[in-house]
Amino acid sequence: MTSTTPPDRYAASLRWLHWSIFALVLLAYVFINLFELFPRGSATRGNVLAAHFLAGLAVLLLVLPRLAVRLGHVDPPVRPPLDRWMAVLSKVTHVALYLFLLVQPVLGLITLQVGGKAISLFGFTVLPPRFGAGDRALSHQWEDIHGTIGEVFYYVIGLHIAAALWHHFGRRDNTLRRML
Repeated sequence: MTSTTPPDRYAASLRWLHWSIFALVLLAYVFINLFELFPRGSATRGNVLAAHFLAGLAVLLLVLPRLAVRLGHVDPPVRPPLDRWMAVLSKVTHVALYLFLLVQPVLGLITLQVGGKAISLFGFTVLPPRFGAGDRALSHQWEDIHGTIGEVFYYVIGLHIAAALWHHFGRRDNTLRRML
């Protein structure tokens, strides 16, 4: 006999994916902020950038199964229920976060490809340059877009974290506990 009672928490796989992606996004931000601390052309600077790239690629690889799991499961209800405006704001923020998790790594890949750089992991070429020598100016434009979206999402991510904490400590509902 199956239960029709909605779960109190998200599925374990979704919780694992959520916190793994959180850690990877955090690492991507940490690495890109460390990048400027090292001299141009240094091995350390190159390694920090490679770590940023690897974290971003891992986000892209995990967000696709996360979306599949999310679409295949029932959301546990928020108790007490949200006001309509809060539910709408929550949906808008989550759509923005998912778009960010998909678009940001793709923009990073486009930046490398347009710049004529191979996509490499641990010294192995995963995707050779598709545009020959590349276009440095166009690559910088894509990089600027990637950077601007990354800066905007400091605020969206901050809003998401602040809302989770407000729900837990201020509103005292189960929003955060559903993801723990």
